[in-house]
Amino acid sequence: MPAYWLARSIINNPEGYKKYTDLVPDILKKYGGRVLARGGPQNQLEGNKHFLRHVVVEFPDMKSAEECFNSGEYQRAREYRLNGVGENELIIVDGGDATPK
Repeated sequence: MPAYWLARSIINNPEGYKKYTDLVPDILKKYGGRVLARGGPQNQLEGNKHFLRHVVVEFPDMKSAEECFNSGEYQRAREYRLNGVGENELIIVDGGDATPK
C-alpha cells in the first residue's frame, strides 16, 4: 500500500533552501518516491495560514518512505533547510482508508 510524505513549510532564506531542493528529487527517486504536488498554488479552506508551501510525495510503502527520510543522503540534504533557513513539518501517512466501518 502506498505511503505519503505530507510536508508543510515556510521558506525564510530562498538561496539556502534551494541547496536542499536541488538535492531532494534524486534522493526521493532512489527510494521510489514520486512528487504529486510541490509548491504549487494553494487555496487554504480552514486553519491557520502559517505554512505557505506544501509538498506531497508518494512512496511504494511506509518502509520506503521511512528509509528515505532516515537515509544519510536525505539527512545531509535536510541540513540545508535547518537553522532558520526554513520552518517545516513532515509526516508520513499510510495510504488507504483505515476508518472503522
